[in-house]
Amino acid sequence: MLNQIDYQVTAMMDGFVQSIPLIVVAIIILLLTGLVAGFAVKIADRITGKADVRPSLRNLVETLVKLAIWLFGVMLAAIVVFPDLTPGSLFAGLGIGAVAIGFAFQDIFENFLAGVLIMLRQKMRIGDTIECEGIEGKVEHITLRETHVRALSGELTVVPNSILFKNPVEILTDQEQRRFDVVVGVAYDSNLDQAAEVIRKSVESVDGIILDKGIDVFAQEFNSCSVDFKVRWWTGSTNRDGHESRDKVIRAIKQGLDNAGIEIPFPYVTHTFKGAVPLDK
Repeated sequence: MLNQIDYQVTAMMDGFVQSIPLIVVAIIILLLTGLVAGFAVKIADRITGKADVRPSLRNLVETLVKLAIWLFGVMLAAIVVFPDLTPGSLFAGLGIGAVAIGFAFQDIFENFLAGVLIMLRQKMRIGDTIECEGIEGKVEHITLRETHVRALSGELTVVPNSILFKNPVEILTDQEQRRFDVVVGVAYDSNLDQAAEVIRKSVESVDGIILDKGIDVFAQEFNSCSVDFKVRWWTGSTNRDGHESRDKVIRAIKQGLDNAGIEIPFPYVTHTFKGAVPLDK
């Protein structure tokens, strides 16, 4: 029994010693694979840079080039270490293994494929402001598994690509121009035609408004203490543009109505015992 064990251990040691040169060659192949992959990525980056390719698509090309070279290098190293291993048997083993791994890591592969498709499609570029499933912010980075979305308040959200691929995504900065609106209420005894004209001229005086797109002033509804107008205008598509534009528009409308003597009524609420009282009381 001991002789048999000693024989097997000796045979294993002899086999390992004989395979050392093959292992060294395999390691050299892997090192060369790493160098070739790095060089190929630089070439791909240079080519895509000259072609003015989107950053997300450029990342996809670089990743696929690196993955293909490493896959070939690992297969070649495996064939060197195990001479009986043929490319056909290796591919067959990879196919069976891929099925098993696919079931085990279904979510990972789903996000991987979603990332590839997101990078290939034209929409949702890096730098766009998006909104999806309650997540809103600027797209900072797109990888094959996840997308980094920076919220307007500074927080970073790492979103799995499958969420962005399977759900509707609102791209707020798809165009350079975007429409905003605000509701303005005037007193019931106001001349509505005059009020609408004052509001329109006030908005037209604001810097940054795109006049070619037109300014809409629509009487919207009879409110409890006012007749409400919905005012719509166009400006830049970023959130900063929207906030600055809304601020200027509201200030201009308030100033214009005050100058015209048109009242913006103060809201009242009904108190159980004392009747109507102002909100600040």
